[in-house]
Amino acid sequence: MKSRFRPDRGLTRRMLWTTFLLGLIYVVFTAVLIALLRSAFLAVVIAGGLLFTQYWFSDRIALYAMHGKTVTPDQAPELHGVIDRLCSLADMPKPAVAIAEVDVPNAFATGRSPTRAVVCVTTGILRRLDTEELEGVLAHELSHVAHRDVAVMTIASFLGVLAGLITRFTLYAGFFGGFGGGRGRSNGEGDNTGLILLAVVVVSAVVYAVSFLLTRALSRYRELSADRSGALLTGQPSALASALTKVSGEMAAIPTRDLRQAEAFNAFFFAPALAKGFSLSSLFATHPPLDRRLAQLGDIARQLGQEY
Repeated sequence: MKSRFRPDRGLTRRMLWTTFLLGLIYVVFTAVLIALLRSAFLAVVIAGGLLFTQYWFSDRIALYAMHGKTVTPDQAPELHGVIDRLCSLADMPKPAVAIAEVDVPNAFATGRSPTRAVVCVTTGILRRLDTEELEGVLAHELSHVAHRDVAVMTIASFLGVLAGLITRFTLYAGFFGGFGGGRGRSNGEGDNTGLILLAVVVVSAVVYAVSFLLTRALSRYRELSADRSGALLTGQPSALASALTKVSGEMAAIPTRDLRQAEAFNAFFFAPALAKGFSLSSLFATHPPLDRRLAQLGDIARQLGQEY
């Protein structure tokens, strides 16, 4: 079902290009593993099962992990009212609506399709934003739903999960003398086993790194796309900019422990929950820098003839 969210050809091209590259790497990766190990069946089956579970039950998993609970219109009339207006404006199915009792000011959308989607907001963001700012945030999240971002990112992350699993299995096998490592040392088979294990670890690590960087780059672009689509849908880019500024600033007041617990969900969040100090999030960000997002919203406001 098409929505009135403006199509983003740049996002579509990047999704297709990233999928193609990851698919190509996957084919090469599988061929190398089969050549080295004679069989990669177990790792593929396990990773495939994880992919299926993540894809099919992503809405339930995310809500459970964030302690989110679906709410009815009677329980949260204002929140439902905003989402009702935006879905009518976008001509898209209304997702389930949830609230997480968390002080970290944020929101996220999850679900494998627009008809199986959930939009969740935290109590922290509800307390801090006014109606127009909240509308901008929810338009951003509904854009993710309309563009099927969650499904695409889940599939795109499959190769990294597979590579990580195979790396672990190979290391465990090496530690415990797997693949015949304890036999045939007199004819050099033990040395060959060690080289094979090392080769698998190196190949898997390289594949993981490449897939990680590709999915992070796609993630950053899709956040810009959601900002752009949400701002154009509501016609109020300044409200979304205000929400971004307020949420990012309020993160500094959140206890570090709470931020670190939330960091695992940064790829889904409206704004990243970053604790102070060194972290992978600061090196390989899921979101573009705040000033980049604000600059884009400023350009949109000027295009609409608005002051910013």
